[in-house]
Amino acid sequence: MGNCCSDVAGGQTAVGGTGINQGNPTNAPNEAVDAFLKSRGYQGLYSQIELSLSATSLRDRDVLSKSDPMAVLYSKEKDGSLKELSRTEVVLNSLNPKWITKYTMGYYFETVQNLVFRVYDIDTQFHNQDAKMLKLEEQDFLGEACCTLAQIVTKSNRSLTLDLVCGGQSSVQAQAQKFGKLTVFAEESISSKTTVELRLRCSELESKDLFSKSDPFLVVSKTTESGIVVPICKTEVIKNDHSPNWKPVFLNIQQIGSKENPLIIECYDFNSNGNHSLIGKIQKSLLDLEKLHSAGIGANLFIPTAMGPKQENKVLKSQLFVESYSEKIQVVGPCLSEFRTCGTTEASNGNPRLPDSLHYIDPSGRPNAYQRGILDVGEVLQFYDTDKRFPAWGFGARPIDGPVSHCFNLNGSSTYCEVEGIQGIMMAYMSALHNVSLAGPTLFGPVITSAAHIASQSLTNNERKYFILLIITDGVITDLQETKDALVQAADLPLSILIVGVGGADFKEMEILDADKGERLESTTGRVAVRDIVQFVPLRDVQNGDVSVVQSLLAELPSQLLEYMRFRKIQPTL
Repeated sequence: MGNCCSDVAGGQTAVGGTGINQGNPTNAPNEAVDAFLKSRGYQGLYSQIELSLSATSLRDRDVLSKSDPMAVLYSKEKDGSLKELSRTEVVLNSLNPKWITKYTMGYYFETVQNLVFRVYDIDTQFHNQDAKMLKLEEQDFLGEACCTLAQIVTKSNRSLTLDLVCGGQSSVQAQAQKFGKLTVFAEESISSKTTVELRLRCSELESKDLFSKSDPFLVVSKTTESGIVVPICKTEVIKNDHSPNWKPVFLNIQQIGSKENPLIIECYDFNSNGNHSLIGKIQKSLLDLEKLHSAGIGANLFIPTAMGPKQENKVLKSQLFVESYSEKIQVVGPCLSEFRTCGTTEASNGNPRLPDSLHYIDPSGRPNAYQRGILDVGEVLQFYDTDKRFPAWGFGARPIDGPVSHCFNLNGSSTYCEVEGIQGIMMAYMSALHNVSLAGPTLFGPVITSAAHIASQSLTNNERKYFILLIITDGVITDLQETKDALVQAADLPLSILIVGVGGADFKEMEILDADKGERLESTTGRVAVRDIVQFVPLRDVQNGDVSVVQSLLAELPSQLLEYMRFRKIQPTL
């Protein structure tokens, strides 16, 4: 438990339960995706399952310290290829890691869902990199395990322990070479809209260091019905402080089960070698923590002094205080979603009348990449737009008898940009291909500014709306810094931007705009975006079906909406 650490900043940052990571947004249950699945006839045939990973007796690949393991989860496709689904954080100096990062996926009882888990030892020079950016071929491979999702969920305690093997080894060979074991725990995700925001602090912590104060952090865990202890989140490490006050953590009731279920809160002194020292612990439910906050009192930490049925605890002077406690309903209430779409029609896409063009309209009716993006995403988001009237823009083209435009109405009108429904977007798109000349350069700034202007007007009018701009592009843009400037400005507004990359272009610029793969965007004036509003997905990376495209593109949308509401201090209503 004590070595549940992130790989960022040497394992000293928070993992899970934070405003950004709250609810595991990348893979969390998504009502929009659920609506899409139901529209495809999958209603009642699946459930959302949250996977937690731990390992024991891993191989030690480091000379002067223990391995720094990270687990990677893959799905094995019908053709035998592997598709990466998720990566955990890196746990420093541990051969028995309990990873905090969870992965939520749909369980379909009528389908064999093959999973592959691989464990890597992350080299010290990469500890400050985002786990998603690590090149696995540069890390030491510790072993892999395979199973089906059904094997896990059909266990009485929904926990499956697998032998780690190297390549095509058998379990017997693996045990002989001692590659270690991987345990996968599955828990059904019950949709819960209540989130508890906690701000915790401690007082009079004992010193665990000889020449300085302790560097404390908290680990919050739950005990499942089967008795398995699963870590939920870890706070950041606070240096040299015996009265630390940590940043807020956000706990979804879904993660805990109910307010009455006990939570284990452990306070550790951080050590870079991974052997974190337990300062003290406490067991309290959310209901207990709420009472502590209301009374303005603390609760004493304790240290277990004996194990077994007659376990005894040594009560410490150290106390845990709940500085703030609030419950929030994660619903938008009267807040409405407004969907905007624009597709690039620039010359880099090729002649739309030729089959090798990304804009080619196939006489057989097979949609091109742009049409597929509009249909897949629009089919989901249209449920959240009340009037089903969507602004549709194009850019990188020359309308008839006009100059090159970087934001023009796809419907051909000079006065209004809206069309009726998703089919209206499709018709306007096909019409535009016959009435404009493809041109360049390609600029993102004008369309983002146009969407931001609409969102700004809505905000000024106190309308409870949230706007979504879909951009479909081949990835070649010439105004990267101007686009950054527009995104930094738009981050203050009720707006998210989904970008689908089509074709085989180099998408490095798109990945820069997707701020979850690097630092927050910064404008030419030095202003940093207050939040991430961009999600980019290359279509070539999600070629395994419609659901994969939608899930990947909409993964961050719920958390971006919630982060905006927190930023604006908007209280949701039922």
